[in-house]
Amino acid sequence: MGNWEYKVISSGKGGFASPALMEKFINDLGQQQWEIISFHTAPENPLAFNGLARRQTERDWTLEDAAAAAARTEADKLRAEFEAKFKAATGTAPSEEDKAETFLAEEKAPANGGLRSLRDTSRDADPDAPEEESAGKDEWDKLAEEDELPTFFDALRPHMRRNQRGPGMSVGVDFLAKKWHLEESDIKTALVECGLQIPADENAKPVYVEFEGDLFWVNINRRGEIWINTREKPQPVFRVVQGKRLAEEENPVPAEASSGGQAPAAAPAGHSSGGHAPAPSPERRSHSEPSTFLSKLRGMMRRNRRGHGWSGSFGFLTKALKLDEAALIAQVGELGLRLQGEGEPRPIFHEEGDFVYWLNKNHRGEIWINARKGRAPQGGEMVADGEDEGTGNGEAAASAPVATDVAPAAEPAPATAAVTAPLPSPDNALAAVRLLLQPKKRGEGFAALVADVAAQLGRTPEELLAALASAGVTVPADPKAKPTFGEHGGEIFWLNQNARGELWLNAKASMATRKSKSRKATAETEM
Repeated sequence: MGNWEYKVISSGKGGFASPALMEKFINDLGQQQWEIISFHTAPENPLAFNGLARRQTERDWTLEDAAAAAARTEADKLRAEFEAKFKAATGTAPSEEDKAETFLAEEKAPANGGLRSLRDTSRDADPDAPEEESAGKDEWDKLAEEDELPTFFDALRPHMRRNQRGPGMSVGVDFLAKKWHLEESDIKTALVECGLQIPADENAKPVYVEFEGDLFWVNINRRGEIWINTREKPQPVFRVVQGKRLAEEENPVPAEASSGGQAPAAAPAGHSSGGHAPAPSPERRSHSEPSTFLSKLRGMMRRNRRGHGWSGSFGFLTKALKLDEAALIAQVGELGLRLQGEGEPRPIFHEEGDFVYWLNKNHRGEIWINARKGRAPQGGEMVADGEDEGTGNGEAAASAPVATDVAPAAEPAPATAAVTAPLPSPDNALAAVRLLLQPKKRGEGFAALVADVAAQLGRTPEELLAALASAGVTVPADPKAKPTFGEHGGEIFWLNQNARGELWLNAKASMATRKSKSRKATAETEM
């Protein structure tokens, strides 16, 4: 019977860089008489596989073959002894080259009648086993040499995935480190050596590198993860040239036509248009306000989910305007906007056109700019369009912070003393804070930090707690004490303190409300 030797074949975890390399590897196995009996490819990468191959090491044994092999071996030994005695008798010793050739010939000559020499395959699976000295390098071994390896940019492409936002493809450095079994520091060093630059933070401008018609760059996201990106180099469609600016007296276009419209035709002499020119409406006047930096910022804000007005974070605006936070603060500071100081109980407001603007900082330390249509707070309430001073609706008074009187920009006046609005009644206090509570992520009901609610109402936490205490909602003596409840609008309100010492205001539907809804749902089902 014939003997077989087996060999585990694999492309490695990363797979081959191209189908041509994979085809060459399989062809080399066939030339070495290996027969592939098992072949499995990875589902996410068709160029990555593992399998098993075998080849026959001996022919079928017969008595005649054994006798012939023994006779040839004995004849070779007699011939070698006779040749050695003859050279010794003549006194001519073999040279070093003859010895080397004889040694190589003895190694290459098959000892079993044309069969190749056997090889020990017991330690093929051992990674620490020493390599056989007599084994020569084939084409596959040459791929491990540096001049045969793919470039860094070519090795990136099989692992990149299409970006979910924007054009091009990207791959994370941590993912490459796992795939290539390397340290992240090694990949970062390779990035720098290939001409790429690792940015310092997420707001830094990317540095592009071109390779074979593609652009590569590196960016860092908010979680501090480093990503390598690529996209096709855009083709230029125009060339920038400097135009000549004309003076006003050289302008051949009339002023009426340059404004984007057509000049009205003059009425003939002796004829009348039969009417008067209509006066511009207030809505048309409000839309014809000049574009300013604050109006540009207002266009980038999003509408508030609760209440009126718009707001935008400095983190988003700095990216949209390609500015850093310090430059944006300085630019809005020139317009009179700044953060509320420690000794100042209310934000600093600035009026421009039909809108009022102010800055605030949330509990995470993020700076936000806010805008509302109306005038600056007068007497403790935000006055919106169409409302008289001091008679704003409850929602506007609840969602807007209380601030000092702000003098009109056209008539500068000395600063007045701070005006403090009276605390709302118990029912109004619960109604005001209810609009500021957020749905809980776990469980039913709504909740918010007392400090955040007080900041949005323009009050201190102590003032808010005093208003809640008048409505029956008091702070428990300790975290394990039973809270006191206040009821308003079919909901109950209570305060609790977590393990970090933060005070939270909670609300949920009362038991009676839930039972009423359950009975109503049962009645509708029976109908």
